[in-house]
Order: sequence, then C-alpha cells, then structure tokens
Amino acid sequence: MFNRIVLIGRLTRDPESKNTQTGKAYATFSIAVDKGRKPTDPNEPSADFFNVKVWGQTVEFVTTYLTKGRLVAVDGRIESRKYTDKEGTPREVWEVTADNVKSLERPRDDGEGVAKPATRTASRQTAKSQKEEYDPFQDD
Repeated sequence: MFNRIVLIGRLTRDPESKNTQTGKAYATFSIAVDKGRKPTDPNEPSADFFNVKVWGQTVEFVTTYLTKGRLVAVDGRIESRKYTDKEGTPREVWEVTADNVKSLERPRDDGEGVAKPATRTASRQTAKSQKEEYDPFQDD
C-alpha cells in the first residue's frame, strides 16, 4: 500500500506554529489548489482546500519564509484523526502531513508581496548602466 500526495497551491493563511503537550514543535497552514476546470455551478468553488501539518525543521522554514498567498509545493501523506468537539460531537479530520514543502516563488523584497516592480526595475537599470560603462571591445 502507498499513501502519497503532491499538491501545488497557494497558502490561504499564514502558517501557525504550535507545540504538542510534550513540547514537540509543529506548524499548520492551509492551501488552495485550483481544480483546473471551470465550475458548472456558480456557487461551486474553483479550488479545493487542504489543511497541512509539518514537523521538524520544516516548521522553521514555513513560519519564516511562507505567508498567505505564496505558491508552494507540498509533498506528504494524507492522515485522518478523530476527536470529540466541545459540544460532544464526534468529528473526523483529514489533513496532509507534509514531509517536504517548497516555495515556488522568488523570495519577497518587501516582506509582504511579490518583489516590488520599482525595485526590480531599478536593479535592472543599474545592471544595464554598469554593462554600458564597460565595453571590452571599445577603442581607447
């Protein structure tokens, strides 16, 4: 038997770091994965939503570098767990326990969104002007 899942989607919320009762760190977040087709019913969502849990060194990575809206690849397994809620109703939750999480976007320059266009343009212009200053084939 084989339990493996690979998902590519965008974070729907910032990762939240927590500790078990024994002090082991873990983090949770959720991702939206596009269904790849237009829904026939306008009330039907165009994405599936998955809760993800990570352990170990991955906790530090996701809490440091990932934020809501970031595109990620999640590689792991699906697990279910049962619990009883505060009202005494039995519940079952399905979630992805990720072994690997990779960011599929460049690091952000502004800490909030994708790198600012002005910053990118300025760095390109600087690089371009440096190239124009030195011409190894120019006659002296």
